[in-house]
Amino acid sequence: MMGKVIFYEDRNFQGRSYECMSDCGDFSSHMNRCHSCRVESGCWMMYDHPNYMGNQYFFKRGEYADYMSMFGMSNCIRSCRMIPMYKGSYKMRIYERENFMGQMHEMMDDCDNIMDRYRMSHCQSCHVMDGHWLMYEQPHYRGKMSYFRPGEYRSFSNMGGMRFMSMRRIMDSYY
Repeated sequence: MMGKVIFYEDRNFQGRSYECMSDCGDFSSHMNRCHSCRVESGCWMMYDHPNYMGNQYFFKRGEYADYMSMFGMSNCIRSCRMIPMYKGSYKMRIYERENFMGQMHEMMDDCDNIMDRYRMSHCQSCHVMDGHWLMYEQPHYRGKMSYFRPGEYRSFSNMGGMRFMSMRRIMDSYY
C-alpha cells in the first residue's frame, strides 16, 4: 500500500502545497513552511527538523487543518517518513537498562504503563523483533513519542535521554 500526504504552507489547507508519497528528509526545496496537511493514505512519522530529527509526531489518515495547535508543536514539520503497513504478529523485548541489561520483558501487545504491568521504573533499550511500535515517555501514551521498527536499540541516551513508560503497536486498522 502506498502512502500519500499533501502538505500546505498555511493553516486550513491554504497556500502552496507539496504532495508526498515516500520519505522526505527536507521540505525546504518544496516549500518555506508547513502548517497543515491532509493524509490521504498510510501512516507517517513527522519530524520538526530536517533529516528525521527532532520531535516525532504520528499522523494517520485524516485532515490536520492546524496540526501545530492540535499537537502543541512549536515548530512546523520539516521531514516525514512513511510507516509501512504490517499485518503479522508483534513482538518486542524491553530492557530496564542500556545494552539489553537489567529486567527484560517480552511484549506482544500494547502496554499503557510498564510500572503497573512489569514493576519497571523505565525502559532504556529494546529489541523489536516483529511489527512497528510507538513508545511514549509517559504512561497512557502521552508525552514525547518515538517510532521503532524491527531492529536492536541498545541505548536510548542518544534520543535525548528519553525513558519510555508506555508502548503501542501501529496496527493495520490505522491505515
